[in-house]
Amino acid sequence: MPALRLPAFALALAIGAFASASSAQAQSAVDEGRKLAFDRSKGNCLTCHVIKGGDLPGTIGPELVDIKSKYPKREDLVAILHDETQRNPLTVMPPFGRNRILTEKEINAVVDFLQTL
Repeated sequence: MPALRLPAFALALAIGAFASASSAQAQSAVDEGRKLAFDRSKGNCLTCHVIKGGDLPGTIGPELVDIKSKYPKREDLVAILHDETQRNPLTVMPPFGRNRILTEKEINAVVDFLQTL
């Protein structure tokens, strides 16, 4: 019986290490998304939106709170950041993806951050 415990213990350690690495990667993406959202020269979300923790927010767009319940489908939020004019032709929100203001990776990081609000 002890011989069976060692492989199971090793498997448990490997799974724990993978989960810890995945969690660290996810937190890194959230941190990068927050940085982009607050960066006045890149994502610049604060120019139009109130975001908890941000300084000098604008009020053109809605306050960004409870995002995950408002947009439970991640791809909907990605689409909004990529090009909101597809959904709302009268929007003043910049098409961050279409105009290459943000890369796909950066848009995904911002979405990771927004889903924590």
